[in-house]
Order: sequence, then structure tokens, then C-alpha cells
Amino acid sequence: MWLDIQIFGFRALWSPIFLTFVLALSVIYFLITGPMRHKFGKDLPKPTVLQQVFFYLGMLLLYAVKGAPIDILSHIMLSAHMIQMAILYFVIPILVIRGIPEWILRSFVNVPIVKPIFSFFTKPIIALAVFNCFFAIYHIPIIFDFSKSNQLVHIAVTLFFFATAVFMWWPVVTPLKEHNKLQPLLKMAFLVVSIFVVGIACALIIFSSAPMYAAYSSQGDWIQFLSLCVPPDILNGLSGDLSGPEMFSPLSTLEDQQLGGVIMLYLQQFIYGIILTWIFYSWFTKRSLEIDPLPTDNSSN
Repeated sequence: MWLDIQIFGFRALWSPIFLTFVLALSVIYFLITGPMRHKFGKDLPKPTVLQQVFFYLGMLLLYAVKGAPIDILSHIMLSAHMIQMAILYFVIPILVIRGIPEWILRSFVNVPIVKPIFSFFTKPIIALAVFNCFFAIYHIPIIFDFSKSNQLVHIAVTLFFFATAVFMWWPVVTPLKEHNKLQPLLKMAFLVVSIFVVGIACALIIFSSAPMYAAYSSQGDWIQFLSLCVPPDILNGLSGDLSGPEMFSPLSTLEDQQLGGVIMLYLQQFIYGIILTWIFYSWFTKRSLEIDPLPTDNSSN
């Protein structure tokens, strides 16, 4: 497969423009949190090593799923698209939120234009409903195919999806104490509900008896989908030789669709399981210290 997709060329496989964008975000983060942070206030702390690891890992994954070959594969195989979605909406928002220093996050969410929008859409019930409803609606065939038919629509849908993912994860992983109002048990219930809703959408994809999406099953729609990531000059030269996504995959369109549903289902459960474990461990540790606090020097004397 790797040799087969080489026909799409370097720009489609490695997206140097998107790489430049990701590098620019990384440089901006480095400058604001490092040499230039004194311009935003006195005694502002540098990000911890863990925060830097989270943020730069988030940027690496962002390029990996939207700029590296997995992006072109996501235009060929639904299973690759599901891997892309799971990382983009279930992993990267957490890494970015936990990777940005609190003083930057606090300044951003308190911007007059941002504050009312952020306050409304990060309310747990609203955040949960908006993301999961959009996730379900997005996978309705007519909506899915429309989102792949035009570059501007595709970008708008991706940005909106990412924003709703940030809103959803914010009540669960926010580092800001004044925003961390959801109790641990409610956080766990919040994630369980999300697992259930995404699971229903995945089940419909897994148990479908026919290919659902024209973007992967109709040659004309697939070529249009490819045009979102393959330069026009390359695609025009290849269009006569492209019979469909199955020429690049050992799986039939239906088998790939079913595999995609399974991948999304289990990746989501795995990622959410890690977060649920982290929430429970943090809550259990805090409760243990409250019930049986560590001895102090005074108590030992």
C-alpha cells in the first residue's frame, strides 16, 4: 500500500504547508511561554516539563493525522479516517488543554468576546450534547458525503468538530480550579454517556449490510474527496487511472467500513478508559488523604 500511494506525490503525502502551520504554532507557544512571557505580566511561571511534553506531543500528533500519509489514507479508507478522528478529537484536545499554562488559558477564556461563548458551551450537559449529537449527525451518509465535497465545507466541519471536542473535554480535564466544578463521579458518568452515544453510531456503521458513504464507494464522489488533499495537477493526471479506493486496499469497501466502526469503538473506549482511570485514581488518592492524612512533624512529636 505504501508504494501504491506514492503516485499522489510528496505534497499530498507530507503536506509541507500544514507542517509549516504546526511548526508556527509550536514556535509561538515556545516564545509566549519562554522568552516573551515577561511581556504578559510579572512572575509568570514557565510551563512545566510535563506541560511542554503534552503540548508538543499534541502538535506532533496533529501533524501526524492531518499532514502525514495517514491523511491521504483517510481519503482512501474509512478505517484510516476513524483512526484520524479518534486522535484528533479524543486525544489532541486533552494534550493541548493540559499543555498550555494556566495563565494563558485563564487570559483566553476571560477575553470579553470568548467568555460568554466558552462559559455556555463548556457547561457539562451542553458540551456533552453538542459534541455527541454532532458526532452522530456527522456520520449520517448525506451529511458525511457533503462534508467531503468541498474544501471550505471540509475545513469548517473539521474546525467546528475540534471546537466541540475542546468544549466537551474542558469540564473533565481543565487545569483551572475555578472551572473544575464537576465532581469526579459526575465526570465519570459524563464519559460513560459519551461512550454510549458514540457506541451507537459505531454499531450502525459496523452492522450496515452495504457501504454507507459515497465518498468511499462512488468513483466520482471519491475523486472529489481526494481533491481535498491531492494537488489538482497531480489528480488530473491520475484520474483516468483511478478506479476506486479498493485499488489501494486489501479490503472491500464494506469490510473497510466495518473495520472503521470497530476501530472507532475500541479506540474511544481505550482512550476514555485511560481518562476514567486517571479521574478515579486522583479522586481516590484525594479521598484517602482526607480520611487518613499523612503525619506531620508536629503530630510525630
